[in-house]
Amino acid sequence: MGRYTDISSFVLIAEKGSFAAAALIEQVTPVVMGRRLTALEKRLGVQLMHRSTRGLVLTELGERYLEQCQQLIQDFDNADASITARRRSLSGHLVVSAPASFGRQHVAPHALSFRTRYPSLALSFNFTDSVVDLVREGYDMAIRIGEVTDPNYVAVRLFPNRRVVCGTPAYFDSHGVPRVPEDLVRHNCLAFNLQGGQHRGWTFVRDGKPFAVRVRGDLACNDGELLYQWVQQGLGIGWRSTWEIQRELKRGELVTVLDEYALPAYDIQAVYPQQRYLPAKVRYFIDDLRNHYHEPAYWEGQRTS
Repeated sequence: MGRYTDISSFVLIAEKGSFAAAALIEQVTPVVMGRRLTALEKRLGVQLMHRSTRGLVLTELGERYLEQCQQLIQDFDNADASITARRRSLSGHLVVSAPASFGRQHVAPHALSFRTRYPSLALSFNFTDSVVDLVREGYDMAIRIGEVTDPNYVAVRLFPNRRVVCGTPAYFDSHGVPRVPEDLVRHNCLAFNLQGGQHRGWTFVRDGKPFAVRVRGDLACNDGELLYQWVQQGLGIGWRSTWEIQRELKRGELVTVLDEYALPAYDIQAVYPQQRYLPAKVRYFIDDLRNHYHEPAYWEGQRTS
């Protein structure tokens, strides 16, 4: 177990940012955590972290190794949980938050089959486009679209997704095709209003660096489903997720523009609070959703709302 202890200690030190914080969780001294990191670096023959009076900083090799170790620990925990969890059926109450439109279309339809397999488990959903505080508001997990930066949360990718600018062929025939993001100022852009979170503009990437373009339009709301309908009706162009428009893209009812500037990843992710032992009910529901989303042609299927 010495090798696993060194690796798990390295991950904990990296995630918490200090020997002291990691030692508090492990209930050992900071010196012990430092020795574990040193032993790991000595065994690998590389430096994983820069140490200074200002703190700890991962080296380039350390960043890559951290990602692999995090996956390794998750796989190890999954292997244990797959055995222990099967000794008992899931029970209790699973409380899930998800974006409104996504939740209605791609979470709720799978709830009944999941509950059929685990009839002792109660399910509660809150579908809202507002970002909820999982711990404070009592949620077991959430579905988020896009990057998750809160260090108190663990994010598990369920399916790859991108954010693209799209519209109907008729709209672009009438108004022209934007060639660079700055051209959007001459288009009717249908966006979330201030409360919806797009007040900073639509985000793109150029030369590897993200930047935002402030857009304007004559229609705005905080309901993603309504924005989708407006775009589909040709009332303007939208900044939508590929999960939402895959069927329409395949049929040619919508087309994308500015693809070379699109964010490289705006993935569909399951998010849950950082904790030492992940409840089986959360793990199983995440696995169930991921299996559905990876079924052939799933995203080209019929919309359920």
